[in-house]
Amino acid sequence: MDAKRGLIRHGITLFLAGLLTGFAVQVMANPRAGLSGHLEGVMNGTFLIALGCAWTELRLGARTGGLVYRLVLFGTWANWTGTTLSGIFAPARRRRSRERATPARRGRRCWSSRLWSRSA
Repeated sequence: MDAKRGLIRHGITLFLAGLLTGFAVQVMANPRAGLSGHLEGVMNGTFLIALGCAWTELRLGARTGGLVYRLVLFGTWANWTGTTLSGIFAPARRRRSRERATPARRGRRCWSSRLWSRSA
């Protein structure tokens, strides 16, 4: 019962952390990675809540259950932390590569927009 409560509490906390990350997406150095951090927090938090609700149905030994519990918590929190930090601290090399000229910036439309803009 203690692992069940822990998973649900961590799930709620991670869900709320994901929601708060969503507020900060526009001020991040890499907004796309920030959006990924927001989505990871919300989805992983929901996953932890669902796993916590089903925890008593799992047939795991004490040692295996403890290992699974710790690995799931580490994986979900590390996933959210990594994606959020990549949104905050975008490497300068990657930012420059995104800012390079694209077909739209050079005054030309890309091939997909030409396909959709043809008249029938």
